[in-house]
Amino acid sequence: MAKILIVDDSTLSRRIMRTILIAEGHHIIEATDGLVGIETYLMEQPDLVLLDMAMPGLPGDEVLEKILELNQSARVIIATADLQDLTKTKVLEAGAMGFVNKPFNRTKVLEVVNQVLSNTPDVL
Repeated sequence: MAKILIVDDSTLSRRIMRTILIAEGHHIIEATDGLVGIETYLMEQPDLVLLDMAMPGLPGDEVLEKILELNQSARVIIATADLQDLTKTKVLEAGAMGFVNKPFNRTKVLEVVNQVLSNTPDVL
């Protein structure tokens, strides 16, 4: 299965996402903040990144920008508790390939992850 990098400052969010994805056979790598996430992306070259928007230090939108500078075809899904349509539109226009809301819904997470991994358009 896929190598997935989870970048989130919340231990609980990382644990929930890890549990959902490991059950599907994915290999999980974790980063606790944006800077570590970028470094881990460079070292591990994951198939997919699940990226929190609201993190101390380097916020998710800046991490997204840096990852896409490193690899234009990087597959990034934004995970956030911000339910505003404007946020969703902004990150998708910036290059994210999918969007999942917190708290996580297992079915929705797997749907978006599977669609992004298979490069299916319209993953929302």
